[in-house]
Parts: sequence; structure tokens; C-alpha cells
Amino acid sequence: MATHVITGAGSGIGAAVARRLDERGDDLVLLARDAGRAKDLAGQFPGARTLVADLAEPDRISWAFGHQTMPERIDSLVHSAGVLDLGTVGELGCKTWRQQLNVNLIAPAELTRLFLPQLRAARGHAVFVNSGSGLNAHAGWSAYAASKHGLKALADSLRQEEHGNGVRVTSVYPGRTASPMQAKVHAQEGKEYEPSRWIDPESVATAILTAIDLPRDAEINDLTVRPGR
Repeated sequence: MATHVITGAGSGIGAAVARRLDERGDDLVLLARDAGRAKDLAGQFPGARTLVADLAEPDRISWAFGHQTMPERIDSLVHSAGVLDLGTVGELGCKTWRQQLNVNLIAPAELTRLFLPQLRAARGHAVFVNSGSGLNAHAGWSAYAASKHGLKALADSLRQEEHGNGVRVTSVYPGRTASPMQAKVHAQEGKEYEPSRWIDPESVATAILTAIDLPRDAEINDLTVRPGR
């Protein structure tokens, strides 16, 4: 039975991945930003363990983990949490930049560092749920795209560093996905949100599980998922 640590399991892609792994009987360790959120996740996924740490404060993640029981084995670490605020370079202040960089880039780097011993021991898998914005940047998306371009660099470096230790690393680049984040994006863009136009999170989850379940003789490095409609 495999053990998976997942961030962002409360909604969207992270929730879809957690559901699929839970349904097949794997062990889940779900990251929550506070005790209230941890309680919600425990209710959503009975039997799952939770860890509490606020990704918006990556400097405190190690301290938070020091007061909790950590999993001894990790077969996969799925980075699915993320935040997004649109705005032009001329509009965005340091607080908005810092929040997106902390949650989308620095926290995944810190979590990976802290869980590397378990990943190495299990010859596990780090999955970074990136974005189409990690490959292309558009007007109004500078902070988010910068954080996701950085996440690509983090994954690429980690892959080369940990290949000899048997740790596989996959970056997934979904296009627009029907999720609460996408609803927020449409609100910021002043557009009507129609979930049926975009990728179902379950489809992205299928792609992620394909990478995780791939036999050990192969590794999916980069996986782009685009809307099919």
C-alpha cells in the first residue's frame, strides 16, 4: 500500500487526485493550512492523516512539522496547492507578488526538501502540478506565471539532482481547469464562468496517476494537458 502526501486536496485537481488514490485503498497524508481546514479534510477523506502548515508562510513549515508526527514512508508527494491573483506589473504590489511566490514556489521547494529523505528511501515520486502559465506568460499574469516558471525550474533541477537516488519527478501543465480557482480567474477577468468549457479535474487526475503508476523502467518528465473542447 502506497502513501501519498498531497497539498491542495480540498478542491480542484488535488481533491480529484486524493479521491482516486483513496478509492483504491492507498494511504493519504493531506496538508492543511490550519486546524479547521484539517478537520474539514478529515471529514472529506475518512482515514486520511493530516498535517497542518501554512504554505503562505514557508519559513514556518519546518517548525510546524516539528510539532507533528511525520509519515515514515512517502511514495509520492503531489504539489497541487496554488494561489492566483491577476494584475499588470504596474498594478501589483510586493504583498501580492510575495504571496504567490510563497505558496506556488517557495513552499513546494521547502516541502520537497523536508520530505526528501522519505522519498529517497521509497524511491518515490515528486509531482508538481504546474500550469500552462509555467510555459507561457501573458499580460496580467506576471506574478502567477513567474511563480510557475520558477516551479518548472525547481522540478527540472530536482530531477537531475535526485535521478541517482531513484526519485522520479514529473511536472504537469494543465490548461484551464474547472475549479474554484478558475471561477476566481473569470471573476477577475470580468467574464462569465462556464465550467463545461474547461478541463474536468478528474481528467488531470487521470494524467497524474498515469505518471505515478508508470513502471519503474520509465519516467514522465513533463505532461501538458489542454482543453479538448
